[in-house]
Amino acid sequence: MVDADSGWDGRAGEARTGRGTRDTGGTWGMRGARAADALPDRRVAAPDSRVALPGRRVAAVSLVALAALATGCEPGTATGAQDAPPPARPTQAAAPSPTAPVTEDAKPRTAPPPSPSASTAAPAPSPDPTTARPAPEPSTAPPPRVLMRTGSESDRVRELQARLRQIGHFGRNPTGYYGSVTADAVRSFQAKRRLPVTGSTDEVTWGRLLAMTRVPKAAELRPPTERPLAAPDERCLKGRVLCISKNSRTLAWMIDGKVVSAMDVRFGSEYTPTREGVFEVFWKSRDHVSTLYDTPMPYALFFSGGQAVHYSADFAANGYGGASHGCVNVRDKKKVAALFGQVRTGDKVVVYW
Repeated sequence: MVDADSGWDGRAGEARTGRGTRDTGGTWGMRGARAADALPDRRVAAPDSRVALPGRRVAAVSLVALAALATGCEPGTATGAQDAPPPARPTQAAAPSPTAPVTEDAKPRTAPPPSPSASTAAPAPSPDPTTARPAPEPSTAPPPRVLMRTGSESDRVRELQARLRQIGHFGRNPTGYYGSVTADAVRSFQAKRRLPVTGSTDEVTWGRLLAMTRVPKAAELRPPTERPLAAPDERCLKGRVLCISKNSRTLAWMIDGKVVSAMDVRFGSEYTPTREGVFEVFWKSRDHVSTLYDTPMPYALFFSGGQAVHYSADFAANGYGGASHGCVNVRDKKKVAALFGQVRTGDKVVVYW
């Protein structure tokens, strides 16, 4: 709207609006018509300070406009009506109902404390006492006393050998000497009776053996040889003959077909074998020492070159675990000493299988 007293003239209105027209008489129309003619173009213009509006209303309208502009920009802190607290945000998930199943999303981030039932749970069942075996306590009893061991030589050893032979653990005649053969026989007996396998005869082993066997007879304790004598070769049935069997490993001193004495013997190895055949004693040497092997050969009766019948300490100690260098070894020193005294030079020697 235009104030009627503003003092505009037609020209000023034309220059300002560019829409002034002339009337039919060639002159400008009434000032009122010009004002009305210019009013439509001023409706979109910004309000003029001269518009008749109350002062407080204008201030309120300006404040509302500023507030509208502030809410459409950055999230700064507003003043005035914007000081009211913002509405509370809704919670993301409501607490589950007591009856609803708890999902993974509803579980707390921290582990809950253990329940009383978990802390007081019963331990794992122990093994059945009927199948569990307690560890054996170490024995404080002293070990049994050893009565006989390797190297012992006595009549008790002879009895031990005879009793072991009765129950099949010793396959030879008793000699009275505790060598490797006797130790092996004792180990066999101990293992079968579940005794400590030592090879030595202690009080427990001896007591168990006595309970299982009988008292040996004289012929069992002192047979003529460790091994049974073989049937004599027919060449041994006449005259004075040293009849030596490689098969039975025995020597029988015979006169006219009768056995005077017998003893165990061993022979040379496969590299130094004892010769077989019929010979005769050509030299006797009581305290002979081998010049070839530098070993003692007591009570030597030579019958073929350097081969002789003689006592062997190695045979007495180790039995048939060794071999000679071709001689006929005897391990019973008393018997070979007696034989040395009876045999004469020229007596026959027969070595056979």
